[in-house]
Amino acid sequence: MSDDSETYEAGWSDRAYRLLYGAIGWPWLLYSLWGGSKASKRRLLTRLNLPDDALPNLGSWKADTSFLHRIVDTIEAQRPRTVVELGAGASTLVCARAIQMNGGGKLHSFDQHAQFVSATNEWLDDFGAKAHIQHAPLRSRIGDWPGAWYDLPDVPHSIDLLIIDGPPWAVHPFVRGAAESLFDRLSPGGVILLDDAARPGERIVARRWTERWPDIAFKRLPGGSKGTLEGRKMQSGKVLAFPERADRKSSSTWRRAAAALALLASGWAAHDLVADLIRPAYAASFVDEANASYSTSLVREAMQSQVETAVLDRSEIARSLGIVLPGIPAGWRAADVQVFPSDGGNSVALVLQTDRLERVVLYARRAETPAEAAPLTESRENRNLAYWETGPFAYALTGEVETSRILLLASTMASWQGKDVTEAT
Repeated sequence: MSDDSETYEAGWSDRAYRLLYGAIGWPWLLYSLWGGSKASKRRLLTRLNLPDDALPNLGSWKADTSFLHRIVDTIEAQRPRTVVELGAGASTLVCARAIQMNGGGKLHSFDQHAQFVSATNEWLDDFGAKAHIQHAPLRSRIGDWPGAWYDLPDVPHSIDLLIIDGPPWAVHPFVRGAAESLFDRLSPGGVILLDDAARPGERIVARRWTERWPDIAFKRLPGGSKGTLEGRKMQSGKVLAFPERADRKSSSTWRRAAAALALLASGWAAHDLVADLIRPAYAASFVDEANASYSTSLVREAMQSQVETAVLDRSEIARSLGIVLPGIPAGWRAADVQVFPSDGGNSVALVLQTDRLERVVLYARRAETPAEAAPLTESRENRNLAYWETGPFAYALTGEVETSRILLLASTMASWQGKDVTEAT
């Protein structure tokens, strides 16, 4: 879900670049879905003295275990007093915990999603970790870098470790290049860690940084599914001033955009890719996925060729998908059970009939972000949704009922979490 304060509107040139790099960069994007081995994740949690369920599934747009280990390695070696992180998430907990265990510096984290900032703060509190996490909406371009950059409040004047894991590439393949606006704040010996450094866009960013900032030694680090670029500011010497973007539109910009469109016209990207990448530039919303699962259930119901199944085997779903469903309240009935792919891995949608014969859909998957245990509500089209999280799982209940009613139904279902229920219906 987007924030009202995100006012940036992508231009056609930005869309063309997203289409081009989506077309040529899909192998890297596919490979990045793997977040590291379970053994590597266990080692990470052991290093930080965190419980086994402290982190969500890694991969996709989240940092993988290699990058998270690299953060811990750097904090153990550098003992930074001031850390700045762009893009909150799993790395925030890892970084905050590592700082806590290695000198007690301060983490300043920024993210474009206001609700995520609030939820992440509460998530860290659950583990006794501390960070100063602030909302930084994507506002406008900065310097000569395309795409929308963070409106950063209260950035420290001296930074010992800069972690760059945002904004997402869908804003623009080169958008993270604007992080160089903070390079002149690096303390002598300060370190930069850029996630997703194997992607084509970040490779170009790295090359430009290397040319522009000779007093920072950049190198690609081995390991990991997504690649890490490390920059280390030299102890002496003057850092170059941050280059400003010219106001005029250069002919090279038009030539590059025209080349991107030519590649697309010749078959670099399919129609589905085009449709996906011209959407507003923010991470896929769990609520939107839940809404889509409701719409799909309506289509399936109207098609003779799509066979509905009312068999609900919660144990099989838990074994096969790793998703634990809440109990179905007494008097409710399952009408259809389907498995779907999602940005967060496999998901499951249950078409349910309540004790008042209302039609609702429960959508469930592994949690992408920490959220409220008590249901929150949103509206889409002519329907209302209530969503909540329990442990590592996220749930949403959708129906064409009043907001107060969907909230009551979701609260009832959330209260049945963990209760004994009939395995098959």
